[in-house]
Amino acid sequence: MKEKIKENIHNPEKLEQLYQDNKNDFESGFKEVYSEIEKSELLTFWKVRLDYNKIAETIRKTTFLDILILISACLLTGFLVKTPDIFTSWLTDYPYFEKNAGIIIFFGLTIYWLWSNKSIELKKLLFTAIAFLVVILYVNLLPSVENSDTINLVYIHLPLLMWSIYGLVFIDFDFRNTNKRIDFIRYNGDLAILMALLGIAGGIMTGITIGLFDAIGKNIENFYMGNIAIVGIASLPIVATYIIKYYPTLTNKIAPIIASIFSPLVLLTAVAYLIALTFSGKNPFSDREFLLMFNIMLLLVMAVIVFSISEASNSKKHRFNEFVLFILSIVTAIINAIALSAIFYRLGAYGFTPNRLAVLGSNLLIFGNLIILIIDLYKVNFKNAPIRTVENTIARYFPVYLTWILIVIVVFPIIFGLQ
Repeated sequence: MKEKIKENIHNPEKLEQLYQDNKNDFESGFKEVYSEIEKSELLTFWKVRLDYNKIAETIRKTTFLDILILISACLLTGFLVKTPDIFTSWLTDYPYFEKNAGIIIFFGLTIYWLWSNKSIELKKLLFTAIAFLVVILYVNLLPSVENSDTINLVYIHLPLLMWSIYGLVFIDFDFRNTNKRIDFIRYNGDLAILMALLGIAGGIMTGITIGLFDAIGKNIENFYMGNIAIVGIASLPIVATYIIKYYPTLTNKIAPIIASIFSPLVLLTAVAYLIALTFSGKNPFSDREFLLMFNIMLLLVMAVIVFSISEASNSKKHRFNEFVLFILSIVTAIINAIALSAIFYRLGAYGFTPNRLAVLGSNLLIFGNLIILIIDLYKVNFKNAPIRTVENTIARYFPVYLTWILIVIVVFPIIFGLQ
């Protein structure tokens, strides 16, 4: 279908015939074509038409049952969050949230996604249930040792593993389909934006509510924050997913604008940071805390790059944004190279520990990913390659990250014990 659309891109009658023959294949094929070729009036018309049809179909499908499913998923997530308060005598001194916070959030999301789609094969449902059960049993049977670097690394990487399991459910277990992986990447960017907006709105609502009751002499702050606010925070991803699913125009318009604004700002910040670093006197080779902050900044910039690339192909082609992403990737690779040199230095000077090995592995994976992205973005900017090429690279690299996550969660405790 994709090739047929390309061949008839200037033939309105033939495009209409292709659309009427197979609307689903035409829509998926058009989505790829739109990001690969120069835009035209006819191409823009078809994008608007397909988006409008999708919106209209979505609005028609929104029912009372959809709202009921949303509320039920939020209440289930809220109940799991409040479990330590309900079963206080059983969970005294047990690190419930350290072990289960990531599981709870993505369990609620997964349940909502399965319920809202209203169609799931029994085999896939069983696989999802078994995957969650295995993870729950594994992490909760691990020794609860407060000062164990290995156990803490498991806690840190566990949400990423749950995110990967949720991703499989999101793409309907079609892990070979690169387009579905790209949709999942874009969904995560949209999810982050909507969660931030909902969080701001929720914070304002919380302040107004507590203030109103305080004005009449009723102090509800502890009750509100301990019951309503915490459940609301845990439900944010589910509510944001509901909006993305049923009101796609909100994020389709906001996300590309946010991406186009943030990528130049992050580039300026990264360049300014590198310049300031040379005069700051701070040394990541000897300052452990500084190296930690250095790596956190690296991860955040990498997330911005991935998000911006995923949104770039979903909007009109702008050479400036693509060039900014190219330069930003180079600057991020330089930052990564500095971090890697500091990590290798510390390994040579102080030896191997679970933390140092985990940071080394994640930095090497990010550096490899950045190098590939730089090559692809160079082709986009100077060889007229489609931005979709970069998206495909990101999607194909995800299993590499998943493999490392599994190594940290499963293999590290075997190698290092409770260090």
